[in-house]
Amino acid sequence: MKAGDGKGTDMTQQNKHFLAKMEEQMLGVWEKERTFSKSLANRQDKPLFSFYDGPPFANGVPHYGHIVQTTIKDSVTRYKTMRGYYVPRRVGWDTHGLPVEYAIEKDKKFRGKQDIVKFGIDKFNAACRDSVFQYKHVWEDMFRRVGRWADYEQTYATLDESYIESVWWAFKTIYDKGLVYKDFRSAPYCPRCATPLSNFELNQGYQDNVPDPSVYVKFKLANQDAHLLGWTTTPWTLPGNAAIAVKPDARYVFVETASEDGGSQVLVLASSRLEVLDTDTYRIIKEVKGQDLVGLTYQPLYRLKRLDELADSQNLYKVWPADFVSTEDGSGVLHVAPAFGEDDLALGRKNNLPVLKTVDENGHISTQGSLPAEIEGRFFKSADSLIIEELTKRGSIFAAETIRHTYPFCWRCDTPLMYYATDQWMVNVASLRDRLVKNNRKINWTPGHIRDGRFGNWLEGARDWAISRNRFWGAPLPVWVTDDGEVTVIGSVQELKRRAVEPSLVGDLHRPYIDRVKIRTDGGKIAKRIDEVFDCWFESGSMPYAQDHYPFESNRDWDKRYPADFIAEAVDQTRGWFYTLHVLATALFDKPAFKNVICSGWVVAADGEKLSKRKKNYAPMDEVFDSFGVDTLRFFMASSPIVNGEDVRFSVDFLRETQRKIFMTLNNIYAFYSLYAEVDNWRPVNPLVEPASDNLLDRWMLSRLNQVIQEVTKAMDAYRLDKATRPLSDLLDDVSNWYVRRSRRRFWKSEDDQDKRQAYATLNYTLLRLCQMLAPFSPFLPDHLWRKLTAGTSLPASVHLSDWPEAGPVDQKLIKDMGLAREYVALGLAQRAEAKIKVRQPLSQAAVPKLPGKYSDIIADELNVKSVKWGERVAIDLKLTPELRREGTMREVVRLVQNARKAAGLKVDDRIDLVLETADQEVSQAIQEHAATIRAETLARQLSSEGDGAHAVSAQVDSARLVIRLQKAD
Repeated sequence: MKAGDGKGTDMTQQNKHFLAKMEEQMLGVWEKERTFSKSLANRQDKPLFSFYDGPPFANGVPHYGHIVQTTIKDSVTRYKTMRGYYVPRRVGWDTHGLPVEYAIEKDKKFRGKQDIVKFGIDKFNAACRDSVFQYKHVWEDMFRRVGRWADYEQTYATLDESYIESVWWAFKTIYDKGLVYKDFRSAPYCPRCATPLSNFELNQGYQDNVPDPSVYVKFKLANQDAHLLGWTTTPWTLPGNAAIAVKPDARYVFVETASEDGGSQVLVLASSRLEVLDTDTYRIIKEVKGQDLVGLTYQPLYRLKRLDELADSQNLYKVWPADFVSTEDGSGVLHVAPAFGEDDLALGRKNNLPVLKTVDENGHISTQGSLPAEIEGRFFKSADSLIIEELTKRGSIFAAETIRHTYPFCWRCDTPLMYYATDQWMVNVASLRDRLVKNNRKINWTPGHIRDGRFGNWLEGARDWAISRNRFWGAPLPVWVTDDGEVTVIGSVQELKRRAVEPSLVGDLHRPYIDRVKIRTDGGKIAKRIDEVFDCWFESGSMPYAQDHYPFESNRDWDKRYPADFIAEAVDQTRGWFYTLHVLATALFDKPAFKNVICSGWVVAADGEKLSKRKKNYAPMDEVFDSFGVDTLRFFMASSPIVNGEDVRFSVDFLRETQRKIFMTLNNIYAFYSLYAEVDNWRPVNPLVEPASDNLLDRWMLSRLNQVIQEVTKAMDAYRLDKATRPLSDLLDDVSNWYVRRSRRRFWKSEDDQDKRQAYATLNYTLLRLCQMLAPFSPFLPDHLWRKLTAGTSLPASVHLSDWPEAGPVDQKLIKDMGLAREYVALGLAQRAEAKIKVRQPLSQAAVPKLPGKYSDIIADELNVKSVKWGERVAIDLKLTPELRREGTMREVVRLVQNARKAAGLKVDDRIDLVLETADQEVSQAIQEHAATIRAETLARQLSSEGDGAHAVSAQVDSARLVIRLQKAD
């Protein structure tokens, strides 16, 4: 599979990490055994856990952000399955809208809508249809490789007729409730795509530090030798100027100041904005209230042709009152162009001002030749400088400078947006605000602050939603209109066929075919469909209904599946899918569309920069899979702040650490266990029954395990994957670096006593429970080990078919006391390290704060001291006697012999004949004094100072030469 930037170097099977090879083997096992299907079948009669998967576009390749989402979704649904729920999940595909259209336009080098119409809507939409599944196989390969379990056969796509029909039903339902209306309004508009955008789409495309002009323009008052000093950052709108607005209760001044020709001029501006004159040499002639300026007329900057043909043209070029005028920036005198601003249009409507559309739908200046030739036909943003230059020559510019500010661009094609007045079909979201806020409070958000913060604040200011798009590839609005304006909304294909003048034309619901279907209204009139298609966000917001063709099918158990128990996407979907789901659910059913949601953050490069193909600041996904394994990547993501809405820095160095701490540790624990269990031929009797033990370490281990089961379960029930994974990391460290290390001698014992059996049972049980708890997050290695641990038992064949563990009793005092013992050991070891005395070197005594007496042996062994006494603080007696030194030498000799055993390829239970030869008197004495210990520790049947051995090595002990010869005993 090639994912990421698609440029990863293929790795041979030999170069893959053994974890990656194991994962690929497990994929084959799951497929052969149909493990996912079995996990569903096992729970079919259990309570339903409903999950909605936000459909991605398959006309592009997946990236690391999708790995995050896959990790979250798959981890939660696997967990809920193990918890006893029936969790069906299926894959869907987003297929409509600007993302698809723009890709085809780029491919065919189209410049805009006119090129599409010329090419043919049928051929263009066919190209769109052919493209939407271009990378479907890459997505499915990625899903499969990362272990994402879902139904890849019974998929849905937003282009399906059944899906579109449910979208129509949703639209007609809210239309019949009076929540849909048509309006002429100013909205964010992409001139390249020639369509309006919704306000939440607007928020997806802002860019910072964008240069724009800041211009002060003089508007000559009629019958007065004075100019209104207007201000704008959009000079391209000046040809469409229809009025001037002032704040009625603000103070304004007539000011005499120098003009560029050496004379003087009178300017009118807010008294609080005199600083814009940038001079101290001015004279205030008079001061008035804004209301006193209302009704004054002024000369237009541009005399547009045929104005007298417009209705209400007598209201043009006058001063009007408006409370939205600011006197804290600009000049307090606002240029008003109703075609290009929300407040402007509202003012125009209130005062019956004509809307002067001096820019066409493709963003080009269009005034029927009223402007100079060099300006006419220019793209609106490139016309700014030309308009400023032309007005400057005429003496109409008082000042012009450049500012840098945040400006909206199209979220798909990066074209500068403008506000543009068009006819639009709207959802009356404002009327739903209180219900939206109320329903939001029923949702459990992760992170929690999203509910009343980012999402809640957005809902409180929610504005009406423009759902129509003047485009081609999308679900068509089911609105038919007669010549005299009668509107009929169709809610189903059956209704369309019933009303159609020619029912045989009802087939493909896309344009241009649907446009050919005319209908008869209830009054017998002929109606034609409008041209618009749906905003693709309306389609994705309809997913809960449309994926199942509701209400036409699948409505028998609808109340069980709706609302969803869980959804998850990145935090930006608070302005996208989460929002549209919530709006439509509230409008249709007055309830939330989902009960629990995880908002993830963003994956960024190690230096905090955005991941960039051009900068190559991230490793290709397939290389990461092969080098570190999917388990590692998934656990890293699940344990990071990204699953709680924060950004996470991504580096293979972090993966290397996760692989080492989690999966190599787990694998090593299993290898240790299996090595000795195989030697002793030990098998568990009841593997998932918590074993009983009178050993302190076993009882601590089982309490820690139960404590972690409680913590992980609580965190997962709260949808906090980060809080669920961290205890697992700590537990693995406890098992490896405390329990196994402290228990090694128990497994080495040759006699098959009760203590050894308790150690085996405890470690086996701990490993099984660890596999279960790790399985949702990192599904491969836990299942691989589970199968080895449970071979020959009656337990489920896969860990993913097992039930989530229930926590047993937790001895909090035992955990606390063992924690204190480890803390004291750490302090003591630090003292040894500071004195540069190796841990293998025995010391006489250590003092530690008092604990129950049973901990003294553990502390003494860990600190390698002969005795422990209770004291006020941790203190080790660092004095070395000759006897202690010789015992330390013996420990070093044992270590070297054990290394030699490994180098010789001996098994752990192989007995040996051992020869230790040295000329150093101290080393020789140490060997003689502790010969019994050396034989026991190294499984030496006999130990001598001279002789032969099949394997020989030379080593250094305390700067003395030691020759080690050994061979397997007969």
